[in-house]
Amino acid sequence: MIKAVLFDLDGTLLPMDQEDFIKAYFGSLAKKLVPYGYNPDTFIPAIWAGTKAMMKNDGSRTNEQAFWQTFASMLGDRVYNDMALFEDYYNNEFAAVKEICGSYEQAKDVIKAVKNKGLQAVLATNPLFPAVATQNRIRWAGLQPEDFTLYTTYENYSWCKPSLEYYRQILSRLNLKGEECVMVGNDVEEDMVTQQLGMKTFLLTDCLINRSGKDISVYSHGSFDKLIEFINSL
Repeated sequence: MIKAVLFDLDGTLLPMDQEDFIKAYFGSLAKKLVPYGYNPDTFIPAIWAGTKAMMKNDGSRTNEQAFWQTFASMLGDRVYNDMALFEDYYNNEFAAVKEICGSYEQAKDVIKAVKNKGLQAVLATNPLFPAVATQNRIRWAGLQPEDFTLYTTYENYSWCKPSLEYYRQILSRLNLKGEECVMVGNDVEEDMVTQQLGMKTFLLTDCLINRSGKDISVYSHGSFDKLIEFINSL
C-alpha cells in the first residue's frame, strides 16, 4: 500500500533552468558578501567547492558541516563569523533569484491530489540548501512548507542525490519502506534511482534532465495532467 509521495523540487514542482538558476544564485550571493571583504574571484570557487563537498558527502557529517568546513578551508575561519550574513541573504536578496524560475499552477493541484488520497506529501529536494532557503523555494512554487510532512535541508541530511543513502535516510525518518512510496522527479539519474529501493516512480517531463539519454519509456512519465492521473490511480 502506498503511504507517501516524494517530490523533487527544482525542475519538478518549481520550473527552472538549472544553469541560469546557479548563475543568478551564486552571483547575487557574491554581490551580498563583497562589501564585507570577499573577493568574487575566490568566493564563487569556494562556494562551488563547498557544494561539491556536500554532493560527495559519505554520511560522516551533515551536509552543512561538509559545506562550511570546505568553504572555511579555502577562505579561512572568518567565514564562521559571517554565517549570519548568509542567513540574511536567504531572507532578503535570495528572493530576486525567483525571477529565474517559473511557476506551475498545477503544483498545487498535485499536492491536493496527494492529500485527497490520504497520502503524505514529502519534499525530497537535494539537501544543498539551509532550511530558510528551502522554505523560500517552496513558497516560490506556490506552496507552503506545511504542505509537506518532511522536507530535506542541509542541516539534517548527510548524503545527496543520487545516493540511495539519501533516500534511505528519508525512509528511516518516515518509518516507511520503499514499496510504500512513490518518487516524482524530473531527473532520470537523481530521482528514478529510487526504483532500486522498491519505490514506484513518475518522471515529470516538463523540465526533463536525462544526461545519459536513457530510454524514458521504462518509467511512468508525462506532464502534470498525466501525473495527476497517476496519483489518482494509486
